[in-house]
Amino acid sequence: MEKVKKELRKHFVKTRMNDTELNHLGRLQQKSTDKDLSNYIRKVLLQKPVTINYRNQSADDFLKQMLELKKELNAIGNNFNQAVHKLHLLDKIPEFRQWIQQYDGLHQAFINKTEQISFKVNELYEKWLLK
Repeated sequence: MEKVKKELRKHFVKTRMNDTELNHLGRLQQKSTDKDLSNYIRKVLLQKPVTINYRNQSADDFLKQMLELKKELNAIGNNFNQAVHKLHLLDKIPEFRQWIQQYDGLHQAFINKTEQISFKVNELYEKWLLK
């Protein structure tokens, strides 16, 4: 397959703007998927399609809260795992053995729910990043 050569841009177009106009242009460019201002201006001037990112602030806020909740749940889960591990070391004592067996199911249910929440938050995060 032959490489397509990029055409060299050798012509320079200069224009003047006041601060307000330049700030407005910068805000428009930031809403688009274009990383640099020159590429955005080129697309607009040549009437090529410009892809605009649309962000829903309430969804962003919700997602931020869910990511924080996920971190907290992971921390609680880690602490819970450590506590259960220490209790398993005490399973030689009959009272602890009974208590461990009783709460082992609760521990597993907690881990499963935490993993489900983590998976859903990651799924939502990945889906929202693409929009």
